[in-house]
Amino acid sequence: MILETIQSPEDLKPLSLRELNTLAEEIREELVRTVSRNGGHLASNLGVVELTLAIHRVFHTPEDKLIFDVGHQSYVHKMITGRYSRFQTLREYGGLAGFPKREESEYDCFETGHASTAISAALGMARARDFLNAQYDVVAVVGDGALTGGMCYEALNDAGQQKTRMMVILNDNEMSIAPNVGALSGYLTKLRVSGRWQKAKKRVRHLGQWPVVGKPLYRVIHGGKNVMKSLVMKDSEIGFFEALGFHYFGPIDGHDIQSLERTLRMARETPEPCVIHVLTRKGNGYEQAEKKPEAFHGTPPFYIETGGRIKLPKAPSCGHMAATTLAEMSREDPRIVAVTAAMKLGTGMDHFAEEFPDRVIDVGIAEEHAATMCAGMAAGGMKPYFAVYASFYQRCYDQMIHDVAMQRLPVTFLLDRSGIGGEDGQTHHGLFDLAATLPVPGMTVLAPADAGELVDMIRWSGRFDAPCVIRYSKYLPHPGEGEKHAAFVPWRWQTVREGGDAVLLAVGSMVCKAMEAAEILAGEGISVRVVSCSTVKPLDERLLGSLPEGTPVFTAEEHMLSGGFGASVLQYLTDSEWKGAVRCFGVGDAFIQHGDHEKLMRDAGLQPDQMAGRIRTVLRKEQP
Repeated sequence: MILETIQSPEDLKPLSLRELNTLAEEIREELVRTVSRNGGHLASNLGVVELTLAIHRVFHTPEDKLIFDVGHQSYVHKMITGRYSRFQTLREYGGLAGFPKREESEYDCFETGHASTAISAALGMARARDFLNAQYDVVAVVGDGALTGGMCYEALNDAGQQKTRMMVILNDNEMSIAPNVGALSGYLTKLRVSGRWQKAKKRVRHLGQWPVVGKPLYRVIHGGKNVMKSLVMKDSEIGFFEALGFHYFGPIDGHDIQSLERTLRMARETPEPCVIHVLTRKGNGYEQAEKKPEAFHGTPPFYIETGGRIKLPKAPSCGHMAATTLAEMSREDPRIVAVTAAMKLGTGMDHFAEEFPDRVIDVGIAEEHAATMCAGMAAGGMKPYFAVYASFYQRCYDQMIHDVAMQRLPVTFLLDRSGIGGEDGQTHHGLFDLAATLPVPGMTVLAPADAGELVDMIRWSGRFDAPCVIRYSKYLPHPGEGEKHAAFVPWRWQTVREGGDAVLLAVGSMVCKAMEAAEILAGEGISVRVVSCSTVKPLDERLLGSLPEGTPVFTAEEHMLSGGFGASVLQYLTDSEWKGAVRCFGVGDAFIQHGDHEKLMRDAGLQPDQMAGRIRTVLRKEQP
């Protein structure tokens, strides 16, 4: 097996074309085998096998700098940079990360868990090289979906204006997380299907059939950038990147290693910035992923033979329930519109689109634009709901404050995947949204204790005429059959378990954990009152004002301790000169890594037995 012999990219360079193609097949088999067991990003990695091999054969990493955007397409890169023996631990607790990780390998020079960042980072590295008079190359591998984010154009404009030598490889597979949208996608399609391009390819192929001079002439034309360009496309068709100051190479077949290497070597000799436009097929080599690339973008474990999920969800996701609720509301309210940033499937809004396809707007990977556009729609009389992962909500911080909150516009942010996310790791944990939102004047922040309360909150938000955030965890419990969920009462917290020895104020997903902690302590004769604090902002000052003096108060949240719910409660009680012990459960001052959700919760000290232990210790110290 060739793959087992690859300890570094240097081991690729002696391989023949036949051996490289065999290696590509082995890599695809390993990708499917590992991701089918561990879950992860499959289709995108199947599409970049030959491209990754070609890059590492042409360039000299880690001296040359290679940055992936987004980093979920770096699995092949990990395999051939000394990590194949550990690849089976991908996304597992303590194993390899699903994204580039600087502390994991010297070959991972920059961490990219959010899209549209690599060109800026690459430009920074290229400038550092020039300032320090170094000689290495800098390469950014950018998915075409990432180019729906405006940050890419800021970097392209800057690099092209200054003529900084760097390379951008545009991995064009016509998809990011979902099928790409917008004018740029149409532009790239025009390049791909250009009549001149197709005719020129046929002409050049026929040259190879001419006797004596055919093959040499074919090689000259095929390798000649300017000749090829004149044969293939009009100036207007390649003008976009060249107008920005970049040399343009392509389109290139992303599954043809020889063509890739030849083009990369030409680009490497270019003294100015250049774009290499590579056409790949997402899911290439695995039939199930080729048929359904969106479903295999980020997939849970699955059966290789059929592609079917090993563990089917027992209940609809919270995103699915949110979308279904919005659809019900939309039948009576024509103002409702759903907005997503390339995450229609991930946030469940595809279910809303089934009934109201014209009232779902997918802006691509452009959260900043989405937030301000929602503000504009709200100012124009609509009722927009922006469904976005809590970790990606960070990207529209200024727009949330300046364009939504300051103008008190009725935009509702639906923050899916809040809290500790799991196997995707630190770039995807939603642990900073409360700290970003709670200080903003006029913002209402809600956190349901279960999926049923989430539905109540969304229905209530339809009547609420001000900015609102609803944050909910991927792991939010669903009420069992015949079981009543916690009914939402706006502005009011609810006692869900009585007790007199301590008070535990819990937010959202932590209510269930708090109840379990109280049950553990009840077995020891310790009585804890559990309060579900579904309205995180504004605080329920009436309930806080009624707390018995001297009774220890604890808060619990799946969020950073700094700037979160507990900090708000502590500040209020301190300002009120309330006397008694206050302790907060949450995530400390550290980034949470990747792994199983429950193991990560234990690392953060947020499991019921851990909370029960700390409450027990505090109560013993408080006893006279």
